[in-house]
Amino acid sequence: MRHRDHQQSRHAPSGVLDVLLLALLGTVLGGAASLCALGFVAIVEWLNDVLLISPRSRMLFPDPTWLVVATITVPAAGGLAVGLMHRLIPEGRPHSPADVIAAVQTRRGRLPARAGLLSACSGLVSLGCGASVGQYGPLVHMGGTLGSLSARLLHAGRTDDNIAIAAGVSAVIATAFNAPLAGIVFAHEVVLRHYALRAFAPVAAASIVGYVLAEVVFERGALFSVAETGVPQAWEFGAFLVIGALGALVAGAYVHAILGVGRMAARMPLPPAVRPAIAGAALGLTALWVPDILGMGQETLRLATIDGAFGGAELALVLVLKLLATAVCIGMGFGGGVFSPALVVGTLFGALCGSLVGLVVGDQGASLAVYAVCGMVAVTAPVIGAPLTSLLIVFELTGNYVLTTAALASIALANPLGAQLFGRSLFDIQLRQRGLDLAAGRGRAMLEALHITPLVSRDCVELRPDTTVAEAVAIVSHAGHGEAYVVARNGRYRGTVTLACLEAVREDGGGARPVAALTDTDRPVLPEGASVWTAMAELQTFAGEAIAVVDDLESRAFRGVIYEAALTRAYLKQTEELRREEHGSG
Repeated sequence: MRHRDHQQSRHAPSGVLDVLLLALLGTVLGGAASLCALGFVAIVEWLNDVLLISPRSRMLFPDPTWLVVATITVPAAGGLAVGLMHRLIPEGRPHSPADVIAAVQTRRGRLPARAGLLSACSGLVSLGCGASVGQYGPLVHMGGTLGSLSARLLHAGRTDDNIAIAAGVSAVIATAFNAPLAGIVFAHEVVLRHYALRAFAPVAAASIVGYVLAEVVFERGALFSVAETGVPQAWEFGAFLVIGALGALVAGAYVHAILGVGRMAARMPLPPAVRPAIAGAALGLTALWVPDILGMGQETLRLATIDGAFGGAELALVLVLKLLATAVCIGMGFGGGVFSPALVVGTLFGALCGSLVGLVVGDQGASLAVYAVCGMVAVTAPVIGAPLTSLLIVFELTGNYVLTTAALASIALANPLGAQLFGRSLFDIQLRQRGLDLAAGRGRAMLEALHITPLVSRDCVELRPDTTVAEAVAIVSHAGHGEAYVVARNGRYRGTVTLACLEAVREDGGGARPVAALTDTDRPVLPEGASVWTAMAELQTFAGEAIAVVDDLESRAFRGVIYEAALTRAYLKQTEELRREEHGSG
């Protein structure tokens, strides 16, 4: 016992130093990410004013003819610029929060700086030219990329790399929403998906720095403010639950519209670089009729919380058009996020529900703002898979406990129903379409991302098809193996023979027979690009010494074998690393 206490005390100073260094990293990274986020938002606002996207610039512009021309040409030209920019990204698309989640959940921890810079520029141009996309997606990816870059420069390990990514994300969320608690929870809830003590200090430090820079140093205003809300009646909490259930349906429509347009765009006989320009032109033409669909829609969001700013028909019209405009812009290839438009769609939906309730009960209930905020979180939380973050944003922006409780009632049904309708979040759906399914847990995702190539061994017996049974028995017995792999002279894998089978045939007088006649061609075979998870799944029904590995399942060029022990070691190693990261404090 004394020896163990001595060991713990000896390692305590290094553990304390490690925690302090991580907190320092979070502080520095939080400052850098926050400044980048503030600069990003400032440039977008300036572009919106210059390019006649913001409501104020459109209202003050004196020439209505040029305003019509700008409304159509600016989004179209911006779309063309974005499409050409995406050709410089290896995947041909802007990176998003889904890429940040994938990097952390598979413990790759690497976000390419070049793709990150181009994706940020794509979001900047898209938002600046009025595309109906959000700013928080590009900001989250930018913060994650800065974290990944800083970890690489410091030669950090995988766990610290993931923590640095989460710290960068936390800083930009705290900066964008003036909500440090929401930044911390978002990093843990959406990106890390665990609450390890080791990650808390750097993530919290980054979030605090981001909040201080936005709120205290640069004095940026909150996203929205809510005036007196009144006290909801008891029966209204039932209405908030219904809004949550209906909000999940709206969120499902929002997600499926984005995915559906994306599938449709992929089938279009148009170059990918041209698709955003087509979407921009369609957006501009529609905006001549309903300009509220342009850009992030912050002004629309604010107005939707004010009684009398929109009529019921206007709320429904703008809601539908904003949802469709966002689906077209993102599905056709504009860079940008889904969070901001979801906030607007949800707020419009909540305000519409509040208007309908008001027609029935008059002034007997809470104000329209309460219903608007309930609708906002009911749609947004299922889309991004972050109910706690959405709730904290409401509380930190309004400081209103009653309003937060009403929002909680809506989230209580929205997220579970949304998960049943389309999945945990839009990000998880995007990752599943790319072959990374997080629904079964992080452990499986890590094993699916781990290839078997480093585990392949050439420590096995290879036989030619014309080798006789007697020769094969001698070769396999001398090598100390229980089976051999029949490989043609051109390197093509033909099958497997076991020592027991060879000895039985030899004892029956078939020692001169070629082994090609005895090969088992039904044994499982793995391509060298297969994952550890796939290999382990094969082991469930496999009985043998090892599984043959080939280059691919068509040419079947023999590469070696993979033993069950190697797969078990890889599994245990990944499990232990995951356990230390998620439950360890050091």
